[in-house]
Amino acid sequence: MATQAKRRRDRLTPTQARAVRRRKRQRRKRLLRFVALSAVGTLAAVFIFSLFAGGLRQTFEPRGPGPDGPGERISSRGDDHIQRGDTHPPYNSVPPTSGWHYADQSSPARWGVYDEPIPDEVLVHNLEHAGVGIHYNCPEGCDELVEQLEEIAKSASKVIMSPNPDIDTTIALTAWTFLDKFDEFDKERIEAFISAHVNSPNAPEPEAR
Repeated sequence: MATQAKRRRDRLTPTQARAVRRRKRQRRKRLLRFVALSAVGTLAAVFIFSLFAGGLRQTFEPRGPGPDGPGERISSRGDDHIQRGDTHPPYNSVPPTSGWHYADQSSPARWGVYDEPIPDEVLVHNLEHAGVGIHYNCPEGCDELVEQLEEIAKSASKVIMSPNPDIDTTIALTAWTFLDKFDEFDKERIEAFISAHVNSPNAPEPEAR
């Protein structure tokens, strides 16, 4: 009898049962709200970090020795960032293959083909990211050559092509601390240079985009 009386006392009334269910639902809602807010906070933190990460200097462990060519090796002038309008010592090659460069929203430039010269201080930043520059100088015009160079540039990744009135040959190829200059179009020579130097560990930031 005592046991039955205890069971009757422990049995919840309908009102109490509803209260228990209501408290369970409230706890479940609070838990779901906490999980949702945590997820949103994490995504927001990742998004904010991504906005600023592009301005951070990136360093990577070397993946092994970089190629010793093709092209002429040019001594490094460092990889210092400067602001637009700042002066700096002269580069040691034309076009430059290392040295002072801008670090802002427009530097490095987007990979691809340009029909206007690009400032050296922008192009060097592209080379710092282990890209390749294709440059040409045709005072009297060279539509066929431009088309041939464009075809190569558009078929490769991390290649930037632009005219350069300062070079003393028709064609110049640049990579970080490497330069190849010649006058006659040579598809195999250009493709070999690109294959060797794109993403090369010779560059300070080979895995940067």
